[in-house]
Amino acid sequence: MPIPLVRAIARIKRAAAEVNGDLGLLAPEAARAIAQAAGEVLAGRFDDQFVVGVFQTGSGTSTNMNANEVIAARANEILTGRRGGKHPVHPNDHVNLGQSSNDVIPSAIHIAALEAIRGRLDPALEKLEQALARKSAAFASVRKIGRTHLQDAVPMTLGQEFSGYTRQIELGRERLKSLEPRLSELALGGTAVGTGVNAHPAFAAAVIERIARETGIPFRRATNPFEAQAARDAAVEAGGVLRTIALSLSKIADDVRWLASGPRGGLGEIRLPALQPGSSIMPGKVNPVVPEAVLQVAAQVIGCDAAIAWAGRGGNFELNTMMPVLAWNLLLAIGLLADAAGVFAERCVEGIEADRETCARMIERSLALATFLVPRLGYDRAAAVARTAWETGRTVREVLRAERLLSEEEIERLLPQAEPSPGGPP
Repeated sequence: MPIPLVRAIARIKRAAAEVNGDLGLLAPEAARAIAQAAGEVLAGRFDDQFVVGVFQTGSGTSTNMNANEVIAARANEILTGRRGGKHPVHPNDHVNLGQSSNDVIPSAIHIAALEAIRGRLDPALEKLEQALARKSAAFASVRKIGRTHLQDAVPMTLGQEFSGYTRQIELGRERLKSLEPRLSELALGGTAVGTGVNAHPAFAAAVIERIARETGIPFRRATNPFEAQAARDAAVEAGGVLRTIALSLSKIADDVRWLASGPRGGLGEIRLPALQPGSSIMPGKVNPVVPEAVLQVAAQVIGCDAAIAWAGRGGNFELNTMMPVLAWNLLLAIGLLADAAGVFAERCVEGIEADRETCARMIERSLALATFLVPRLGYDRAAAVARTAWETGRTVREVLRAERLLSEEEIERLLPQAEPSPGGPP
């Protein structure tokens, strides 16, 4: 199982022991030993003891008991000097007191997901957003040809193109933030089916308050414990947001790959950092390594979302029974996107350079410049100019001059220059 999930379970167990001690349900020495042992699990000391695989009982009971037994074994060692056993600390009676796998695992999924989003994914996306924004500003004066349907469209600036990428990532971060109200609801206190059987009435609120204080995330008790245990809709929603971010990254990475294609037989409007030799047979070839890695990550995250969605409907009545595979895919997707966004920013976007000469040449040769003639010549005459330019291999500007359709002053006024002044209109 994913270690972040294990750590989230340990966080729950530590808070539960402390609260059960405060409530007088655990002897003080047992509560302290359990809390210490759970803290050591949270710190990663016993990662190698969590051996249960992902494909287990759908409630995650195997992993919950794995945690209970590791913590109980260590607590007994703290109290007696001998690791293991069920005395004086019992894995069920003491470590699992006031809990069920059915409320612990869904709570741990939410805790682990939000910690990973806040601690890893959002910072990586912020780094990428800032890198793209810097390039947008740096390329503000680089005029290039726009493209729609993979065909020449009207000119724009490279900075404007990169501003679109920047906004995609900004919106992705906003979508992540919008998940917090649902993911911050925890099922703790519902125990078996949501009724709270065998849990002290004050237990859940006190445990969640401690977890919120420790993590700095405003976790709260689920509005409806029956929904919180029977459904995994918040996690499914999160999978959809991660898929959207993956698609944003894939669009940007693919555009960058195409814009840098060549260097002589492609578009070649930008240059990417050369990271490694691109071919085992063709000397001097350099491939867009990082964009292609990002595209592969996007494919995997889309697959994760499909598994999350299927797992989200995988339960009957009072319990979802596909939580382990849901947790695995959710946390995998978060981690992959965090890694991809960080590497994309650092090893690719930061080093992108504009080829101003290529951008200017492509504008001048584009037939789409005829668009700017429409207000003066009308659509049909402008189309005829474009057709003549295509058939003769000349530029729109050259056709206008050769056929004396407009004065030189009008040509210069109507047709955009390849290189605008900084801060000027597109």
